[in-house]
Amino acid sequence: MALKYKRILLKLSGESLMGEKQYGIDENRLADYAKQIKEIAGMGIQIAIVIGGGNIFRGLSGAAQGFDRVKGDQMGMLATVINSLALSSALEKEGIKGNVFTATRMEPIGRLYSKQEAVEALERGEIAIVAGGTGNPFFTTDTASALRAVELDANVMLKGTRVDGIYTADPEKDPSAVKFDDITYDEIYNRGLKIMDLTATTLAKDNHLPIIVFDMDTVGNLKKVLSGENIGTLVHN
Repeated sequence: MALKYKRILLKLSGESLMGEKQYGIDENRLADYAKQIKEIAGMGIQIAIVIGGGNIFRGLSGAAQGFDRVKGDQMGMLATVINSLALSSALEKEGIKGNVFTATRMEPIGRLYSKQEAVEALERGEIAIVAGGTGNPFFTTDTASALRAVELDANVMLKGTRVDGIYTADPEKDPSAVKFDDITYDEIYNRGLKIMDLTATTLAKDNHLPIIVFDMDTVGNLKKVLSGENIGTLVHN
């Protein structure tokens, strides 16, 4: 089978890592993710990963509770490092090396991110987990994902969520919401759909980076997306 994508950036949701829990990391969900990632690595796909931190701390909600926004965002960035270490550990249990790169210097927890080192890891068949957001406050992990995807020359960004694509409205709140098979960046903007923040959307649009939004919590979906099955929603120019 000819692979549609040689190198991908997989964005995982921190909230999804909670699984059945109210907070923190559900070990079963983490193990499911690691098994799915191992499956596509076995297909010869190069995989970079960015994971959110919302299961531990969100900068914006911290700011709403009275935290200084910059410090709140820094706490959120550290939360992504915790999740990245957990994912790296789960991947190693599956026999795959998961390199943790951090946006700010944090040895010995992870190596300082550089494009060259991350690409070298990918070309060795290892996973590059890029933690710590962009290293700057006021940017989300969606923006960090789009940035790293463009920087690492990924063919596509896969946004794994608990919803199976993009809808006209939030399907968890509006049962009449209709799903898109594909949608343009301009249409997302014109409809005011809150798929990602505007910075991430603009970055992807300007650099012609396609994004597939899909349900990562259903085991097997990651392989289906990369095998070309029509699940999720494709976002394109």
